[in-house]
Amino acid sequence: MAHNKDLSFDYDFLEKVIVGIGEVAQITGIPTRQIRYWEDKEIITSLTEEEGKNRRYDYKNIKKMLLIKELLDEGYTLDAAAEKVKKRMEGIEAVLSKLNKKRD
Repeated sequence: MAHNKDLSFDYDFLEKVIVGIGEVAQITGIPTRQIRYWEDKEIITSLTEEEGKNRRYDYKNIKKMLLIKELLDEGYTLDAAAEKVKKRMEGIEAVLSKLNKKRD
């Protein structure tokens, strides 16, 4: 019998996830135009290095987008949501860093 691995806590897998902007829009329900705007405002960062190339995002930025969308739906302004998410992500990264150190 095959055992399904819970990928939500497979940090090695999550670090390798890279998704194009179209797929991110489909998955999150956030229009590509809005994603580009958030990137222009430096709220999120794509992994794309060359202008004109398709924008690609890692798990961390997809998570940020989902958190921002949730806060916007709750009535936060974009700037307030971005600041709250920035603080939340710093906390998450600190915890993940500690977990990775214990794992190693």
